[in-house]
Amino acid sequence: MQRRPTIHDVALAAGVSVATVSKAVNGRYGIAPETARRVLELVEEMGYESSITASSMRSRRTGVVGVLVADFEPFSAEILKGVGVALRDSSYDLLAYSGTHQGGYDGWERKSLSRLSGTLIDGAIMVTPTVVTVPAEIPMVAIDPHTGPADLPTVESDNFAGAREATRHLIELGHRRIAFLAGRSDLRSSIRRQDGYRSALADAGIPFDPALVGIGRYLQETAREPAMALLSLRDRPTAIFAANDLSALGIIDVANSMGLSVPRDLSVIGFDDVPEASRFNPPLTTIRQPMQTLGATAAKLLLALLDGEQPKETHLRLPTRLVRRGTTAPPPGA
Repeated sequence: MQRRPTIHDVALAAGVSVATVSKAVNGRYGIAPETARRVLELVEEMGYESSITASSMRSRRTGVVGVLVADFEPFSAEILKGVGVALRDSSYDLLAYSGTHQGGYDGWERKSLSRLSGTLIDGAIMVTPTVVTVPAEIPMVAIDPHTGPADLPTVESDNFAGAREATRHLIELGHRRIAFLAGRSDLRSSIRRQDGYRSALADAGIPFDPALVGIGRYLQETAREPAMALLSLRDRPTAIFAANDLSALGIIDVANSMGLSVPRDLSVIGFDDVPEASRFNPPLTTIRQPMQTLGATAAKLLLALLDGEQPKETHLRLPTRLVRRGTTAPPPGA
């Protein structure tokens, strides 16, 4: 592998001092225009890039925005796409950082920010954080925030309305025995989705049954056990609303393993509309939340904070909509 050019290589090629190269690269005074032009041409030709860490130590700015995620799963991948689009015309680069290699425990954001803030990133976007607030000296925005009061700006979908619409869709198909597989109990999204589910049941005069609620924690693998428990009930549900698409796909796998056909024997609806949802067989009926728009909105909010602005709104909620596909149908015998 070819060695990366250094500032000393540029200085040698230009026949100037390292200090002169530094002045040219950073646009400082004390260097002749012709010399600066020649140095910058060599910088471009040789592919020299100054160290982000070294630059930040001098200017206290890195020109980098960090996106902190627990894992690179479909939801966070779509968020990252949206952030990337929003930063395209800005002066900031994007650093995606996962805290899972630190053990995957609650509060991983604190260690991540202590490593990144001040030396590698100027601001951070936290996706589905495990904590309410994180002490940091840099601007931050949370996507799909933790439950409870938070001082930092937040961006989320209208989880309550989306969950109501999902449950109402199942009710309109004729289902009355409707289960709910919840997400993470520490996230506002999961709480609001369960609230929306219960609200739709109440509107239809269907009593809430705690036995029909399981905890999937938003992961396909952790959704399997509660899905098995729900589908093993003597009076099993004819439909399940999963708090996210990954959990819904896990439910369908469990149903298939038990000899149940989706949607003939069991209707399943998810939440998110990740790319895998439309490619699944059968394609997943779901509530679409604008994941890339969530990322772009959070990035624009963070850019405003980095510019020293105080946005008029710091807690933003985006609309959702129902996407009907092939995993929902009237209940057996209807």
